[in-house]
Amino acid sequence: MAYPCRGVATLWAPTPTPTADATALTSLLGAPRARLLHLLAEPLPTVEIARRLTVTPSAVSQHLQVLHATGMITRARDGRHVLYRRSPLGDQLVDQSAER
Repeated sequence: MAYPCRGVATLWAPTPTPTADATALTSLLGAPRARLLHLLAEPLPTVEIARRLTVTPSAVSQHLQVLHATGMITRARDGRHVLYRRSPLGDQLVDQSAER
């Protein structure tokens, strides 16, 4: 039995870091959730988010639950994966923190 490689296309992609302007968002959400919200400009599964942030999938899952419950992110099933992405509310928060 063989399993195909996943995530090779993003292997050399740099991990996005929030700008210094994101201090208001960081104060509101905390650094881990603010980084996570910035990262979710594109749909990503939990495992890929954990890999990019170099944390455990369970830690990411806990933050995703809170962000989803507050309406800052959305989720959609794609085969065996659940993809998370910023909602319009999350986009507004990220955009407004970048303006300051």
